[in-house]
Amino acid sequence: MTADKSITETEIRQVLAPVTGDRLASLRLGAEATVIVLEVGGLDQLGRDRLEIGVRDALRTMDLPPLRIAQMADREGADEEKRGPVIVAVGSGKGGVGKSTVSANLAIAMARSGVKVGLVDADIYGPSQPRLMASEGERPQARDKQLIPVQTRFGVPMLSMGHLAEPGQAIAWRGPMAGNALAQLIEADWGDADVLVVDLPPGTGDVQLTMIQRFKPAGAVIVSTPQDLALMDATRAIGLFDKAGVPIIGMVENMAGYICPHCGEESDPFGSGGAEAAAGTMGYAFLGRIPLTIDIRTRSDAGRPPAADDGPIADRFADIARQVLDGVGMTVAA
Repeated sequence: MTADKSITETEIRQVLAPVTGDRLASLRLGAEATVIVLEVGGLDQLGRDRLEIGVRDALRTMDLPPLRIAQMADREGADEEKRGPVIVAVGSGKGGVGKSTVSANLAIAMARSGVKVGLVDADIYGPSQPRLMASEGERPQARDKQLIPVQTRFGVPMLSMGHLAEPGQAIAWRGPMAGNALAQLIEADWGDADVLVVDLPPGTGDVQLTMIQRFKPAGAVIVSTPQDLALMDATRAIGLFDKAGVPIIGMVENMAGYICPHCGEESDPFGSGGAEAAAGTMGYAFLGRIPLTIDIRTRSDAGRPPAADDGPIADRFADIARQVLDGVGMTVAA
């Protein structure tokens, strides 16, 4: 992409002025990239993220080459950062598509492949992972103001707001409070975990974008049902990750066909193949489809995710897990 000659650096500065104030250190409009350097001294990480998000939002409608943003204070006196687990975000544009079920089974399938994995339930307002992972009623401990994840019988340590709030308690927090709560979960003591699966809240709001910008997942998995409405929302979720510069690992089609528990016949109440077709159209990998079965529902409600055992459904999750790990450069043997 080349720069639109009708747009000048002066015009870009005028657009950014209300957002950046005196923190715009430099701006260069080139043929291949728009390079912006921000002075972020004195800002905490959340403030830095908000500043960068504001810049991207302000320039979203301008016809510019790809935007590259650098933060000067990130380089001043910085020691080598401690390496943490690779973050895989699992998202969807809306609720009700089975994203949490996919996240739990994905984490378990990864653990069964030999990868050390942790699970974060980032849905602050509707945490469901404690039920799925049979850890309801557990309370995490803390050491030096850092949370210690709850252990599960599946070999997957996890944290959820459901572990911190009283059962049935309504959590009515505004964006910054929710964002800080997410940070505590993700910045917990995950020990030697290789991968952290983060079950994001549904939707594409400021909380999700701020969290993604702050923690920079290595890749994202998008969950959708086959129906057109869900696919429209999945496209919005993809736009959220694109905006934050997070690679899309691929799409999973959940509730893809109903299998009758009596006769074994399969029907398609939500349509068929929609997510696969959408992935192909957008140029993303299609990771697989998970059918709508009573067994998945009952096992999930009972805290016994099917990926923890053997069988056709477990095999499907194992295959998806291998592809996701490969997508973040952690190939494991089949």
